[in-house]
Amino acid sequence: MTAAARPAPVVPGPYLTGPFAPVVAEVDVADLEVAGELPADLDGSYVRNGPNPRFSPIGSYVFPLDGDGMLHRVTLSEGRARYDNRFVRTPMVRAEEQAGHAIWPGFGSAGRPGADEVGPELAGTRRQLPDINVIRHHGTLLALAECDRPYRMGPELETLGQETFGDALPAGICAHPKLDPRTGEMIAFSYTFGPPFLTWTTIRPDGTGTAPVPVAGIERPSMIHDMAITARYVVLVVAPLYFDIAAATAGGSLLSWQPDDGTRIALVPRDGGPVRWCSDSVFWLWHTVNAHDEGGRVVLDYVEWPRPAELAPGPPVQPRLARAVLDPATGHVHRSTLADIAAEFPRIDDRLLGSAHAVSASVTSTGRELPHPGCWDALAWYDTRAGTVTRWAPPGVALGEPVFAPDPRSDAPDAGWWLVLGTRFDTGASNLFVLPAADPASGPVGTVRLPVRVPLGLHGNWLPT
Repeated sequence: MTAAARPAPVVPGPYLTGPFAPVVAEVDVADLEVAGELPADLDGSYVRNGPNPRFSPIGSYVFPLDGDGMLHRVTLSEGRARYDNRFVRTPMVRAEEQAGHAIWPGFGSAGRPGADEVGPELAGTRRQLPDINVIRHHGTLLALAECDRPYRMGPELETLGQETFGDALPAGICAHPKLDPRTGEMIAFSYTFGPPFLTWTTIRPDGTGTAPVPVAGIERPSMIHDMAITARYVVLVVAPLYFDIAAATAGGSLLSWQPDDGTRIALVPRDGGPVRWCSDSVFWLWHTVNAHDEGGRVVLDYVEWPRPAELAPGPPVQPRLARAVLDPATGHVHRSTLADIAAEFPRIDDRLLGSAHAVSASVTSTGRELPHPGCWDALAWYDTRAGTVTRWAPPGVALGEPVFAPDPRSDAPDAGWWLVLGTRFDTGASNLFVLPAADPASGPVGTVRLPVRVPLGLHGNWLPT
C-alpha cells in the first residue's frame, strides 16, 4: 500500500465521538479527588482496556473490533486513589507514532502497507489489536486481542512484548479466557481461518501453556468472542457468523451471517473426552455470564442477541439476559429468558466462575432518550434465587462494564463492591463509582473523580494487591 493508495480518513461516527472519542494524552496523577469515602479495605487496581485509535483511522472503523489498545488504571489504597493510562505499543503503534499518522487501515479494509512504507518486517501485516480485555495470570498483566498473542504489560503499564506461554501457543488465545478459581488454571480458545478452525487450551498456574486441542466438528471458520467453563466442561457457543476470506479478497465483507444454519454449542470435556454437541435455533452472543454443572446437565447464563447487530445490519434488536440448559447425553437445548431487560457486559463475582452464582451485574438502559447513540445509562443486578432485578441509574451518565471487587475480610460470595466507570454526557468528565454489593441501588459509597475522560470501552478487571 503506497502513500498514493492510502485509504481515505474515516468519517467520525458514534464510536469515534462523544463518550467514545479516543484520548491521546498519557497521564499519571496521584491523590485524586474523592466524593464520599472509599472503603479502606479496597487495596488494588481496577484496570480496563478498550479501543482507542492512536491516530485518526483510515479506510474503516468497525467498533468494537478496531482501535489501538489503551489501558486505564485506577489504583485504590487506604482510601486514596491514583490514575494512569498507557497505550499498548504494538509495532504498528510505534511505526505510526514515528510517521505521525495512521498507516494500517481498519478491520473492514483490505489494504496492507508495503515495505516502502513500513519496512520488510511489517510489510503485508494487519494491525494487531490487543484492545479487548486485560487480565492477570501468574503475576503477568496481559492485554488481550480477539484471537492473537496477548501483550505483556509491565508495572508502569509499559509494553514488554507478546506472550506465547512458554512457546506453547504461538497463535495466541481469545480475548475472554477464564481463570478457574478452583485450580488456578486459565482456560482459553482460539479460532483460525484454516483447519482445525477452533482449538482450546489450558494454561497452567505457572503461566506455561499446553498444546492446543482441536475441537472436533468444526468445518468452517466462525467468529466466537466469549466462552464459559464448568468444573467438567469448556463451553463454546458457535453461532453462524462465518469468516468469508474469498468475499473479503474481492472487496466484500469478511464476516457473513447465515442464520438458517442455527447455533451449536460445544461441550468440551476438560479431561480430554469427546466433544458433545448441542444444536438449537439461531442466536448470537457476545458475552457469557457464567456456567455450571447441575445434575448431569450444563447451565449456561449469557446475553442473547437475535443476531450480531454491529456486524449483521438489519432492524433494531435488543439483547436479553438468558439461560440455556444443555444435555450432553441427548444434545437437547432448553433456552429461556431470565430477565426481560436490555442487558450487556455481564459480570459476576469471579470467585464463583464455573460454579453456581447468585447475582450477576450488567449494563442496561433506562429507556430515556440519550444524547449519544450506543450508550448504556444504568446498571442492573439479576438475582437468580429470587428472579428479581435491582437497578441503579445516575442521571446524565454513560456507564461501562461493572466489575466486582471482593471484600478481603470475607469469603462469602458477593461480599464486596461493584466498580464501574462512568462519563457525563454534558461535561465529558469521567468517574469511578464504588457501589456496595449488599445494596447497589443505594448508589456509590465513594466516587473517584478522574483527571481525564476515559472513553467508553470494553473489558477490565479488579486486581487486588
